[in-house]
Amino acid sequence: MSVLSGIKPEKVFEYFEEICSIPHGSGNTKQISDYLRAFAVNKGLRVNQEPCGNVVIYKNASEGYENSPTVCLQGHIDMVCEKASDSRHNFKKDPLPIAVMDDEVFSRGTTLGADDGIAAAMMLAILDSDEYEHPALEAVFTVDEETGMDGAKLLNYSSIRSRRVINLDTGEEGMFYISCAGGLRGNVSLPVDMKEHTGIEYDVVISGLHGGHSGEKIDRYYANAIVLMGRLLRFLQQRMKFRIMSLSGGLMDNAIPREAGCHILVSNENSTTFEQTIAEFERIVKYEYRANEKNLMIYCENLGENTARVLRNESAKRVMYLLTAMPDGVIKMCRDEGQEDLVETSLNFGIMRLSDERFTLEAGVRSSISSEKYALSTKLRVIAEAVGAEYTEKGDYPAWEYNEDSYLLPMLIRLYESAYGQSPVVRGIHAGLECGVIYNALKPVDIVSFGPTIMRAHTPKETLSISSTQRTFDLLLSLIKELK
Repeated sequence: MSVLSGIKPEKVFEYFEEICSIPHGSGNTKQISDYLRAFAVNKGLRVNQEPCGNVVIYKNASEGYENSPTVCLQGHIDMVCEKASDSRHNFKKDPLPIAVMDDEVFSRGTTLGADDGIAAAMMLAILDSDEYEHPALEAVFTVDEETGMDGAKLLNYSSIRSRRVINLDTGEEGMFYISCAGGLRGNVSLPVDMKEHTGIEYDVVISGLHGGHSGEKIDRYYANAIVLMGRLLRFLQQRMKFRIMSLSGGLMDNAIPREAGCHILVSNENSTTFEQTIAEFERIVKYEYRANEKNLMIYCENLGENTARVLRNESAKRVMYLLTAMPDGVIKMCRDEGQEDLVETSLNFGIMRLSDERFTLEAGVRSSISSEKYALSTKLRVIAEAVGAEYTEKGDYPAWEYNEDSYLLPMLIRLYESAYGQSPVVRGIHAGLECGVIYNALKPVDIVSFGPTIMRAHTPKETLSISSTQRTFDLLLSLIKELK
């Protein structure tokens, strides 16, 4: 039975529900790509499905728009797969358990993927209908945006005629983005040595944090669970001896990690001190984050005596050095006039893992200034190499520069003000949008980005506003109608 049946615009929510029924996490987009191709074939629309999974669907101009410049509608079809600790959802095969409460669509215990599934749904609704007026359309659905803009990078741009692009990957209604940061993923890999050791095993978990998108939310100064775990280990090291069995934290480099955990061995005589030290550290960080992390919790459980493989002392020192020395969060704010509240350069450690052979960290490096992005990445390399770790860069993508001669932006602002009776917020964003890749591939090109309100994207508490989606779809229809 349809969950979103009867919600208007019906075609938008019908397609969004179909998208939610198809697994489409980053790196697992073949099914959704095939679905889009089948849609186009069924509707008699020209379609190009690329080997990487990108899909471009072409729709002829409405009557009277034959001589209007072609317009590109663009969004990505992969989603961030995060779930609550007690969720048994399998993102590889299960449909999302979506539900509705009041004005919000959400998924029970998992990310919803409204970022950017709702863009795909709006595009499909337009492609499916002959009642809307518009120029010739090129609907571009890209894969693997969330893991480094891979789809946008692999797109065959020779097949794109448009030089007017409407990107639908903005998660706040009334916010129009006109530039974005570039970024890359920095990976630290440290070889480690292990040995067997006997002691009292403790399971320590840092949880209850906000998390969120590591670009859009980085200026909220939410706690990073991986960084807190590094501080905790250092705090313990200054007070007692212990051995590290395991370390883990985070799921995605572009999400601020909400949880981190470790298993530690301590001697029987130090167990009371260990528990007291954990409690002391919890009090300290709860006070530090009293304004923005009210649910922060450090869980500590005595699992009894155990003999297990643990890090040798030298490896443990190097791991704690990396966790302590690496910068994190906002590095620099923008100083350009009118953009002083925009983050210019930032860093987020999103994933931490420890195996028998290696300790790894994965970071998202972002900056609207290319030279600063590479300078920060170089700093990570120097810190990593100081303790014998390897450092590699992946997923490098460029920034999208502001176009002061935009034709689309003044029109969009005018339509918004006419419909809403107020002015939109027009600004750059400290996050990677595919607009940066598209801009550099097609320039000169005119791009605007907007979308409906999506709250807590990249977390299991993600929600999509129904009323905002309705208004945003109307605005999109007004914009393409105006481009005659």
